[in-house]
Amino acid sequence: MSLILNIDTAIETAYINIANDGVIVDAVSNTEQKDHGGFLQPAIQALLKKKGISINELDAIAVSAGPGSYTGLRVGMASAKGLCYALNKPLITIGTLEIVAFAAILQTSNGTFVTSPLFCPMIDARRMEVFTALYDQHLRPVLEPCALILDENSFANNLLKNQILFFGNGSKKWNLLCSHENALFIPVLSNPLAMSKLTYEKYQDNDFTNLAYSEPFYLKEFFGGPAKN
Repeated sequence: MSLILNIDTAIETAYINIANDGVIVDAVSNTEQKDHGGFLQPAIQALLKKKGISINELDAIAVSAGPGSYTGLRVGMASAKGLCYALNKPLITIGTLEIVAFAAILQTSNGTFVTSPLFCPMIDARRMEVFTALYDQHLRPVLEPCALILDENSFANNLLKNQILFFGNGSKKWNLLCSHENALFIPVLSNPLAMSKLTYEKYQDNDFTNLAYSEPFYLKEFFGGPAKN
């Protein structure tokens, strides 16, 4: 048995959950992105108390490492590292785009497509930029996570050969630019189960992150001043 506390504060809806062997025991979410910092620690305490689980019973702490909201990523990573250090538990990190893509894979597992589609999560990075990647149905990367400024020719080569499912809060602005017949836009809800399954796999493989050197995956440099093109 493995009890893993999963923390995701990377995007607009934050959630925490406790999972037993990849199966969610219970979860709680917060839709006020500016309040993720205030939400996190009280939610963890309340969830553990509700389920009658001592914090020392946890076998690992997992966190969505990014990309996403700079503040949200710092909040989640700092909390996860602090708990791991205090409890002497291993830390598991998982990419936010990977989580969102796997949520889409789970959501469409019974769907019918002409061919096996590619999955393209998009996280809004302001203006016409998104954090994105491409995965196949087995969550193997076709395009590694990157920051991309969208234009009419984005994904042109991939769309010639594949149906691509686009989703995430960044896909709305891509939908305004793209009219290719192989581009499909679907709503994908935040899914704690996707993260739980992925972090359980990492736990089984002893795929832990070095606590001293773990940092959020911002994907691009943070600028405190005006955005630069």
